[in-house]
Amino acid sequence: MAEAFSSLVDAFRNVGVSRAYGEPVQLGGEELIPVALVSFGFGGGSAPASDGAPAGAGGGGGGFVLPLGVYVPGKGGGTVFRPNPLAVLMGLVPVVCAVGLSLRGILHGRR
Repeated sequence: MAEAFSSLVDAFRNVGVSRAYGEPVQLGGEELIPVALVSFGFGGGSAPASDGAPAGAGGGGGGFVLPLGVYVPGKGGGTVFRPNPLAVLMGLVPVVCAVGLSLRGILHGRR
């Protein structure tokens, strides 16, 4: 079990800021720095044999990466963040649902 855990730790060692802020990319004469939301997790467990049931152990993990946008050079030498429109829409879905459910509750309560 310890060997499996150490191999998982080694696999996820490079996940973090280096994944959230990617290496700069040259595109169309501009340098772009990609920005992403990175999330991952893993777990495992084991159980001893008892009451005729065999011992068991298992584990797993997973994660996702959501590209948020890029940093690009702006006017006057500054840096500007340009969001990914799809990520913005995905972020607004829960907000729109919450507002819709709230309005539904308010209108239903006024009847």
